[in-house]
Amino acid sequence: MARATHHIDGLFKPLKSLGRLEALATQLAGMWGVNQLDNMQKEIIVMCADHGVFDEGVAVTPKGVTYSQALNMQKGLTGVCVLARNSQTSVLPVDIGIDCEPINNMLTLKVARGSNNITQGPAMSRLDAEQLLLASARLVKKRASQGISVFGTGELGIANTTPASAMISVLCDYDPHEVVGIGANLPFERLQHKESVVRQAIRVNNPNAADAIDVLAKVGGYDLVGLTGVILGAGACGLPVVLDGFLSYAAAIAACQIAPEVKNYCIPSHFSAEKGAHQALKYLNLTPYLYLDLRLGEGSGAAIAMSILSAACAMFCNMGLASTSGFCMPDSPV
Repeated sequence: MARATHHIDGLFKPLKSLGRLEALATQLAGMWGVNQLDNMQKEIIVMCADHGVFDEGVAVTPKGVTYSQALNMQKGLTGVCVLARNSQTSVLPVDIGIDCEPINNMLTLKVARGSNNITQGPAMSRLDAEQLLLASARLVKKRASQGISVFGTGELGIANTTPASAMISVLCDYDPHEVVGIGANLPFERLQHKESVVRQAIRVNNPNAADAIDVLAKVGGYDLVGLTGVILGAGACGLPVVLDGFLSYAAAIAACQIAPEVKNYCIPSHFSAEKGAHQALKYLNLTPYLYLDLRLGEGSGAAIAMSILSAACAMFCNMGLASTSGFCMPDSPV
């Protein structure tokens, strides 16, 4: 990273004039799994799953939309697919718990058709959480061996902001009122009910805030476990992982508790419009690159941020050195 900083400071520009792009390029250059900053292949892994807590009336979108959108994602029709194509990024949807029969040609890690209702008991067993965490990390390792060098996190699951809110409340010691938001257009008059559902889930399951896997198993969901595994897998490969929004924040908090070093590999894409975004990012001490009021999910913010990552790499690899230009910029160290 010191060598990268020295290189960037010597480029044909005023010192530090490209701001956070310079810091991003330096961060990437310091990752031991990154061999070069040009031609980096980018992929967003979208974890798709249903949630039993949907039955508590915490979402207005029909539960079957998880399945239908997964099909649309395979066809390249969803928001993340369109935005990813724009930044030359591939999208890999994964069925990690959709309440449906197997989907033709879709990669699956599914152990059950949707997680359990967290207001009645744990979302899943600890063993299932551990196995899915490892399976997701191994998927990243496999994709890295096939040439992917930048990963993005995405998710698809109706009602999944409820378990994400519960996770952030527990892991960060926030009151649910500070965290619970409207998700995908929940009417404001039903927000108090959603908050009460999160409180009940925490009370019934009593997750251990010092044990992220316990929290994932008790008040999380299959997609959240998968996201956590993607983040840990990328860090284990020494490769960057671009976080998306609210769900990604919850998974990143869990991942950083399990392996604190993984934070060095996390790149925050955008500031989610969900209510608890500020609290989660403050806890992670991460500053997003984009402020666009996004709350689509799917990995849409990560897809847009891939262009920023590409810009940082282009600056690092292709910009001329002041020492070879015959002229020094006023603030150049040369």
